Amino acid sequence: MLSSRLLLSLFAFSPLAISTAVKARSEYGVKETHFVPREWERINRAPADHVIHLKIALKQGRFDELEKHLYEVSDPYHRRYGQHLRIDEINDLVKPPKDTADLVHEWLTDNGVDSMALEYSPAGDWISMSLPVNAIEQLLQTEYTVFKHREDGSFLVRSPEWSLPRHLHDHVETIQPTNSFFQARKHAVHMRPALGGAPSVKFSATADAKVVAACNDSMVTPLCLRTFYGTVDYKPKVPGKNKIGLADYLNETNNRSDAFSFLQNFRPEAAQSAYNFTVKVVADGNSNQGRETPEELAAGKGQEGNLDAQTILSQVFPTPLIAYATGGQPPFNTAATTPIDTNEPYLTWINYVLGQHSVPQVISTSYGDDEQTVPFSYAKVACNHFAQLGARGITLLFSSGDFGVGPQGKCLSNDGKNTTKFIPSFPATCPYITVVGGTAGFTPECAAYNPHNTFSSGGGFSNYFIRPAYQNKVVPPYVKDLNGTHDGLYNQNGRAYPDISAQGRGYAIVWDGQLGNLDGTSASTPTAASILSLVNDARLAAGKKSLGWLNPWLYTARGGEAFTDITCGRATGCGTDGFPAKKGWDPVTGFGTPYFPKVLKAALAAGWQLPSAPGPGGLGGANSTPGYCDSASPGEDDCGNGTRSGSPDTWSPKASSSWGFWTVWAVPVVVTAAVEVLMV
Repeated sequence: MLSSRLLLSLFAFSPLAISTAVKARSEYGVKETHFVPREWERINRAPADHVIHLKIALKQGRFDELEKHLYEVSDPYHRRYGQHLRIDEINDLVKPPKDTADLVHEWLTDNGVDSMALEYSPAGDWISMSLPVNAIEQLLQTEYTVFKHREDGSFLVRSPEWSLPRHLHDHVETIQPTNSFFQARKHAVHMRPALGGAPSVKFSATADAKVVAACNDSMVTPLCLRTFYGTVDYKPKVPGKNKIGLADYLNETNNRSDAFSFLQNFRPEAAQSAYNFTVKVVADGNSNQGRETPEELAAGKGQEGNLDAQTILSQVFPTPLIAYATGGQPPFNTAATTPIDTNEPYLTWINYVLGQHSVPQVISTSYGDDEQTVPFSYAKVACNHFAQLGARGITLLFSSGDFGVGPQGKCLSNDGKNTTKFIPSFPATCPYITVVGGTAGFTPECAAYNPHNTFSSGGGFSNYFIRPAYQNKVVPPYVKDLNGTHDGLYNQNGRAYPDISAQGRGYAIVWDGQLGNLDGTSASTPTAASILSLVNDARLAAGKKSLGWLNPWLYTARGGEAFTDITCGRATGCGTDGFPAKKGWDPVTGFGTPYFPKVLKAALAAGWQLPSAPGPGGLGGANSTPGYCDSASPGEDDCGNGTRSGSPDTWSPKASSSWGFWTVWAVPVVVTAAVEVLMV
């Protein structure tokens, strides 16, 4: 994840990490306060020797420029479409200003932090260190507490409020773990035995005979998905050049033996790929292939990881799969003396991936949590990092969640007021990713809902991020058509999601050697990722670049029209009937589901015809240099050789403001005035 300048082997958890001879501090002021989510209860003060892996996010130097490049290389109506940035260009744009780095290092040094024990991200915008609680409490003028989750019994060590010297407030974006209560929760619901729980499939009289033959079962199988979405006859042309990835958190694994059994049953020619796909372990992630313990089986450990891997391997074979196994299970043990708190999975994973020169062109992630569990600063920093991958030509897909507009009985604001409101999911609300909802059924295909386990495809509007300009043509008409329904329960001006959707109910899965089925947008997301990966395969084989960040293509280049519109079903929740699926885009299924032949045709037509001999000009110039290519093949010079279609759109992000989309509607984060703190 992080490149280390030098990490002293004896530093570890030494109480001398911060010197006892601390210099007098400058005036401190509260940097950020975040209300403790009601799911967490205070237990007691954190042990002084509990060690936390602290991460400091510095102000990025030129994120506004990076955002501009992101839009230009992702917009089929722009001449730079497909000219994705290289890793060194990304790092140059986001590295912190010199004065920012100098001031933060001066503060750390003045407080006795050993500079030789600091770790840095590739761009230098993150500084990381391991320190005991008592040292961090001095550094941030705060107090850490042990919190316990009321439902799952897990523990976190957090500080709802923390401070910095006032002159650093504009130089530090966030410091974690402090007040973020985010947990990367799985978006898969209740595995059922193979012969029970899933309803029999019903078809209309006009249903395609091949779909009827492939899908006439109580489970959604790989053959059903490949037939229904039109990939069954497509043979990947450039496997190896084209790759796909998935992200595992919470110590999830992708069991190879279960995958082999699944593929033998449902796609025999791909069975050996169960033992060939790559697993990259990040921050002590779990790659164990042994049998789970009875306690782990009771908790459903491995269901999510198996679902993701089996779904992808069965649909994209022989395209290589890379699975990222990232540590992050809340590890605090009240009986231990010095456990390390590492439960910041997205920050850990994204920093690791951003440091890799070769990254899969599509990555599927099926985890999320309520947006209000994280402070805005955390959400902003994480989202900005997702934008960096988008600028490199990576398609990031995240699931929309499994509780519609919010889980029943939990639809209250986390701002101290307990206002009834819909609860959006994060990272689904980030404008720089593509979010996948769930559907069920075939003729018709509707928004997914299962009354037996309350699974309802997630959808809604952010309370943190304003609606991006690319949604302005489709979201306001939908809101207007609601005629005031649910006014006051959601932010009409927020980033709306999902963007697309795919089947999400009754997926076949082998887990612990047994065949069963699962519901959830955890199933929809790897399915959509697989189909888009095959689209990339065709584009790369045709000499084009990978699709990269999809949203400008979906919303403003009319790529969304290539998806099958879903007009039945709803995103229920919060004791309401939620949002209905309607003609066109909706916050239940987005633009709909991907029928491969139609999406492929639209994707192959997308692009601007560039001059045959680009001249010098560098980043953002009218004649950009031929180096801004897909990260999986750095240094190529054949970027963006598509054919222009349609007319230029009128929207364009402003490069003059580093805030871009970062506008807050009702943020439960309090930034208070400075408070003087005296140290003796």
